[in-house]
Amino acid sequence: MKLIVLLFVLFLMGCNTAGPHFRGLEATTVTVDGSTFDVRVRGELAEAIRTNSEYAPRFGPIRERAGRAMAMVSGCEVKEVRGDQAQSTGILRCGKGGKRVVPMLPVDVECVPVRGTKVKQLGGVAVEIDCAPA
Repeated sequence: MKLIVLLFVLFLMGCNTAGPHFRGLEATTVTVDGSTFDVRVRGELAEAIRTNSEYAPRFGPIRERAGRAMAMVSGCEVKEVRGDQAQSTGILRCGKGGKRVVPMLPVDVECVPVRGTKVKQLGGVAVEIDCAPA
């Protein structure tokens, strides 16, 4: 019985369930500078849940990445990001009539692998990629 409870608790720890305001919305997965987020948008609010593991992340860099992920998914300017390293909520400014302010994704992007970031993983190799508008 203890093993079942332990497994259930471990299962819940890896959960990326949306907050009450965002339940029922499909998530869009976005990776920004090595942080992966599940982003949901409803009205003038966006929620970003970080789904990858990072060693001791501070909220400052994560806040900036989460804001960029929210802007990419919503197409709106992000006025403010609140929360913590795992789950953050953004306040959006979408313009008059919900008009999008920020383009969804860059049209032309050049990406190169970052030297020295090759990491062997189960079933493959992970490499950090640096992308910039062309």
